[in-house]
Amino acid sequence: MKGAGGGMRFGRPTAVMVLAVGLSACASTAPIPTYDLTAPQQFPPLRGAMRGQLVVQEPTALAILDTDRIVVRPGEDQVAQLSDAQWVDRLPKLLQSRIVQAFENANRLRGVARPGDRIAPDYQLVVDVRQFALTVGTEAQGEVELSAKIVAERAGRIVAARIFRATVPAASSVGGDAVRAIDEAFGRVVVELVTWASRWV
Repeated sequence: MKGAGGGMRFGRPTAVMVLAVGLSACASTAPIPTYDLTAPQQFPPLRGAMRGQLVVQEPTALAILDTDRIVVRPGEDQVAQLSDAQWVDRLPKLLQSRIVQAFENANRLRGVARPGDRIAPDYQLVVDVRQFALTVGTEAQGEVELSAKIVAERAGRIVAARIFRATVPAASSVGGDAVRAIDEAFGRVVVELVTWASRWV
């Protein structure tokens, strides 16, 4: 992770909040600090030999998450974006890269790749991003929720599906603190995801 903090802005209607933050960003000449996600390296021991080959599709997400901006949820029906932090790439592309890296770090499959990497996969991992944000209620916390499906390549059917969710308290709602909480929640989710998927592939 890299970068340093500032703050966030939000109002009432979602569309207005996103527009207001966007206009604020345009008016500023200072570059927005950029942050990466961390692929976990430590996994619980898994029994058995290395198994099949897996292709990780780029995760799907709503438009508000399909960007390099970091989402903040100040209320149940409110959505904003941090004005003092951004991801190093579009979130779905960044997630795909770090999930592939996590599978490689776990070293439990014969192969893991992205579509187009010219491997003959046994399965595909399909992920939908349900939540990836800093939520601000009684306390600020990083919240990550991913829906994952394992699809058999030849049969074209879902062999397993599960929802993974984690929350981590944030020290504050400024950029660096927000990203640290989201990144830790992501790490917890991905450890569970990789451990679960490795039993099916």
